[in-house]
Amino acid sequence: MSYLTIAMPKGRIFHEAVDLLRKSNYQLPPEFDESRKLIIEIEEEQLRFILAKPMDVPTYVEYGVADLGIAGKDVMLEEERDVYELLDLKISPCYLAVAGLPDTKMNEVAPKIATKYPRVASSYFREQGEQVEIIKLNGSIELAPIIGLADRIVDIVSTGRTLKENGLVEYEHIVDITSRLIVNPVSYRMKNERIQELVDRLNDVILEKQ
Repeated sequence: MSYLTIAMPKGRIFHEAVDLLRKSNYQLPPEFDESRKLIIEIEEEQLRFILAKPMDVPTYVEYGVADLGIAGKDVMLEEERDVYELLDLKISPCYLAVAGLPDTKMNEVAPKIATKYPRVASSYFREQGEQVEIIKLNGSIELAPIIGLADRIVDIVSTGRTLKENGLVEYEHIVDITSRLIVNPVSYRMKNERIQELVDRLNDVILEKQ
């Protein structure tokens, strides 16, 4: 039996996904959680995990170096990769929102929006009929309005604490986000039975939690 390769993002999603896999009766050793390796093989389960940056997971799956991946819906919307979405894992819930300094109006002429989601942000404002200039940042998006780089930001909100601590307020809710199980289309055909078994086992656990 050949290995199933799963690309996983590091951080919070990783820990929640590992918990879900264990509850689905996949035997993942305790040291799996603390490993510094970027590729981990679990021989007993014939599973191989690639630990990646969240934005890179759909790329690995699209190009077939991973059969499956776990990616936030935010990443899926931004990356628009050629993969199938198999299952909403209902983990790491959060949402994308427009935020900025309180009681401030957006600039009349080409307001600036800072975000690490340029595709999602430009599409959202286009739907609102607004012409905006998108500034792509890779981190600390909250800084942009404070230092006068942008009128608004588009970013992930989970508790709202980071916005509050930086003196920002939420203006608009764009879309709810959870993590999804995605698959490479060719792997889905070639390894269908094993992938379907994984989906069924995960789905049973998700339904129990509801």
